[in-house]
Amino acid sequence: MDAPNEKTNEEGQPLTGKPWMYRSRRIGPLKLPAYASPPIQLGLVAFVCFLCPGMFNALQGLGGGGQFDATTSNNSNVALYSTFSVLGFFAGTFTNRLGIKLTLSLGGFGYFIYIASYLSYNHNQNAGFPIFAGALLGVCAGLLWSAQGAIMMSYPPEASKGRYISWFWMIFNFGAVLGSLIPLGQNIHNSTGSVNDGTYIGFMVLTFCGAALAWCLVDARHVQRADGSHVVLMKNPTWKSEVLGLLETLRTDSWVVFLFPMFIASNWFYTYQFNGVNLARFNVRTRALNGVLYWGSQIIGAYVFGYALDISNIRRSIRAKAAWAVLFVITMVIWGGGYAWQRQYTREETSAEDYVKMDWTTGGYVGPMFLYMFYGFYDAAWQTCVYWFMGALTNNGRKLANFAGFYKGIQSAGAAIIFRIDALKAPYMNEFASCWALLAGSLLIALPLIFVKVKDTVSLEEDLKFSDETMQDVMATQGPETLDEKKH
Repeated sequence: MDAPNEKTNEEGQPLTGKPWMYRSRRIGPLKLPAYASPPIQLGLVAFVCFLCPGMFNALQGLGGGGQFDATTSNNSNVALYSTFSVLGFFAGTFTNRLGIKLTLSLGGFGYFIYIASYLSYNHNQNAGFPIFAGALLGVCAGLLWSAQGAIMMSYPPEASKGRYISWFWMIFNFGAVLGSLIPLGQNIHNSTGSVNDGTYIGFMVLTFCGAALAWCLVDARHVQRADGSHVVLMKNPTWKSEVLGLLETLRTDSWVVFLFPMFIASNWFYTYQFNGVNLARFNVRTRALNGVLYWGSQIIGAYVFGYALDISNIRRSIRAKAAWAVLFVITMVIWGGGYAWQRQYTREETSAEDYVKMDWTTGGYVGPMFLYMFYGFYDAAWQTCVYWFMGALTNNGRKLANFAGFYKGIQSAGAAIIFRIDALKAPYMNEFASCWALLAGSLLIALPLIFVKVKDTVSLEEDLKFSDETMQDVMATQGPETLDEKKH
């Protein structure tokens, strides 16, 4: 029986935050989850990413940051991913110490500055501002993505992690779809090289709103699942405890290094797809259309893989092996089709001043259009599986913040390298080959971890080893049903 002075929610579960956070709401026959529940909090994080990284992805998807020539954008992205790779690796420490609201808001503001630098460049051709803004965004993005990863992987119950990842990825990529519609509408009659000012201004407004939205989140310690359980965290984090926690993660979970090549590969192919395919072969309005289709296909990919990874009547260890096998097959099929396309042109050919870029009215457009859509589907499949593999190793929010930091830091180091390679005008076929080889090779390296370390469940006792919380602080007070499965 609860103590008389203890706060409880509608179902008698003890609360850690304000009572209003735990009240469910009705809209007609629909009963919404409580504000401090994992679905609502993940939804808010997804909309922050919808408005900030989503707009960034839409801009990058145009190739060259929407400019006619990709040189300045490549140099800016080298700076971005260089700082991202360094801070991103340690970002879990900052997330655990600063909290998710401040971390996400600081991260979102960096996207606003980055896009503002391209608006400036449109007028004064000062390459220094985009390069500085890229370096700043690397710091900010490291913070944002570490917080996002920790929330997405630690808030849901074990049985629902695939679906939560897919929900996030679908909402997030809908931001990129919307972001791609902006330049499509602005430039639908523009078949020249660069996008206009209105495109950048629209992106700036949206990214600013995303940074502000982060303050609507509740602290992680207040989040409560449907069964009454809480996220495993540190109750009293300090800078010392979180720096030591980062080192402890590498010591106790050294198997995670088998995923590092998959981390590198996860953003490596963007440079080739955006600059070596979309920018190289298509005019600005067709690039915008391709962006809509690319990010829209990601929504489909996230849905398919996220829900498949949560099929309840198949053991999780079996699902992990099946996911690996499917990823390997589609790597061979989709990138095999990409090889056939890439054989048709070279960088020298598409860089010529008299080269006429393809429009959606050009004969033969349908084939590369579908290839680009499959590239988008593949990206979502890859990202969803990588996040799910990490989430299958632990449920500890503190440890998963470090995993997310490792992921984004190493991913960004790879992106910095390939953007620099592209800035040096490497042949497109060489860039393509590096993408395909890295994707296939990284899957082979990850195989031992998937076979040995992904278990059917992780015990609460195991999760608590990396925390100063007790069983009573986080354990469920009801049955094991999850919030999204609960019938009202």
